[in-house]
Amino acid sequence: MADEWKRPAQPPPPLFLGKKERDLVKQVNDELIEKIIGQQILYYPIDMERTDFHELYGEAINKTYLPPVRVYALVEFTNYSTDYLKSAGIDKTWEINVHFHKRRLEEDQDLYVREGDFVLYGDYYYEIVKLTEVSKLFGQVEHGFEISAICKRARKGLFDAT
Repeated sequence: MADEWKRPAQPPPPLFLGKKERDLVKQVNDELIEKIIGQQILYYPIDMERTDFHELYGEAINKTYLPPVRVYALVEFTNYSTDYLKSAGIDKTWEINVHFHKRRLEEDQDLYVREGDFVLYGDYYYEIVKLTEVSKLFGQVEHGFEISAICKRARKGLFDAT
């Protein structure tokens, strides 16, 4: 009986973690976000070629934006606060958290989320101020499937889409 069993040269591949399973998760997420939940935003990416960035600091005073791209995402209101400023009166701020489907954006729409870009949700523009990639597919570090963007409502005059 000991002669019948042989040790394999390599361990077997992990179960349920291959390309087919990742594609299935992408398909299910696409259908849920677009056909069932259906929240849409307009995404305004910075035009990296036309914007004049400072050669030393990498900042730009006047930014140029590309035409908007419609993106399906999950949007949640996270923070609303009122601050009392001594010299200016009341200051109200709104924040939303936008959860993007990473593979849908990068593979299908050729869009990469960056800090400093703007989104239009409802009637208001929001600036992306912080990005996190929180969810990893099946715990695999190289396969993230969600990008979360913390967005603050832009003041009037800060961003003009026309």
